[in-house]
Amino acid sequence: MNLHRPSISEIEAGNRRVSAEELSQFAEIYDVSLSYLAGEGDDSLAIEDPRLKLAARELKKLSPESLDNLLKALAAMRASDEDAKE
Repeated sequence: MNLHRPSISEIEAGNRRVSAEELSQFAEIYDVSLSYLAGEGDDSLAIEDPRLKLAARELKKLSPESLDNLLKALAAMRASDEDAKE
């Protein structure tokens, strides 16, 4: 995305707005819908969900390579779920 690490940190901290183009790129990278990123729709989790907080703590412990592998596996699982719905 050509974003510097400080820019990502600012976004994560809520100190920097995300452009529509960046939001679209995030949705593509993480294989989620724009409505999901906005916290809307049936596939969103409540920020208070303890499972989400646990997942975030565990994800912080992963190496960048392991995180990439996990994201690929999650995308495959999601695709499989979508295929099963059809």
